[in-house]
Amino acid sequence: MAKLIIVPTPVGNLEDFTFRAVRTLNEADMILAEDTRTTSVLLKHYNIQNKVQSHHKFNEHRTVAGVVERIKAGEKIALVSDAGTPSISDPGFLLVRECLQNGVEVECLPGATAFVPALVVSGLPSDRFCFEGFLPLKKGRNKRLLEIAADPRTTIIYESPFRLLKTLSQLTEICGKSRPVSVSREISKLFEETVRGALEDVASHFAANEPKGEFVITLGGMPDEKNKEFTKNNTVQLNH
Repeated sequence: MAKLIIVPTPVGNLEDFTFRAVRTLNEADMILAEDTRTTSVLLKHYNIQNKVQSHHKFNEHRTVAGVVERIKAGEKIALVSDAGTPSISDPGFLLVRECLQNGVEVECLPGATAFVPALVVSGLPSDRFCFEGFLPLKKGRNKRLLEIAADPRTTIIYESPFRLLKTLSQLTEICGKSRPVSVSREISKLFEETVRGALEDVASHFAANEPKGEFVITLGGMPDEKNKEFTKNNTVQLNH
């Protein structure tokens, strides 16, 4: 049956892949990949021999219409990203939206994503949480950080090793030194690590230990009794 199928891929360990995902990639008429070189490693590992076409943030605006037409013509197309679930801080949203607007069926397989393990092992409340993904680099960053600081829910942030210290420093400044945080790196990989504690202490840890790998920051929410007071006085200016 013609459709677009979203296929999550391992975020680190190649064994974190489902039988259903392997079958889906084998049966698809074509695989759309964020980086064909990265995807080729996964396909080779599982002996999946199929056609692969590039689909990433730099060309997706030009390619979505053609992909939709191929599905409407009867093809079953699978979409993968380099790691994790497409559309979660990766390309995918535009294609899903275009498919739905054109009456094309979209199916998403359950599978790997980095923030769920990071949230679970953080020890912070997971009944209500906010996923922020990557924060703005410049425009709108201060406003977003203020909103995060005032949120009573646990907040999840993706960060690169090059900006981790800056983000932890800004969070410490605006949220306070004692706000609980958990920072996980290299989820499901050989050197997976999670550092938990107060913001000030976790920031000090990574100041003394060079950040390496991809990071997930899980930040505790603002205590309810402080939330109302904070929102009345949210004009904190961040140092840059």
